[in-house]
Amino acid sequence: MQQGMTEEMVASLADFESADITDREKLAIRFADRMATDHHNMDDGFFDQLRAEFTDPEIFELGMIAGQFIGYGRLISILDLENPDQPS
Repeated sequence: MQQGMTEEMVASLADFESADITDREKLAIRFADRMATDHHNMDDGFFDQLRAEFTDPEIFELGMIAGQFIGYGRLISILDLENPDQPS
């Protein structure tokens, strides 16, 4: 929220393809989504799309940030910390 995100913007991410965000932002979300769900199918064509919008250092940074959040989410899940208010 400190960087200008609104509740509406966050809620729109559930259907980001039709959200009011730039094509560049949609591509970044597609990259993060594929890293989380289908990383083995990131082919040269997809990386060509990324390189048309992002520099190699930016792609690396997107990957590092997405990887951190994916790892964090998986750690929270395996440690059963998703619902801390509910008894185990």
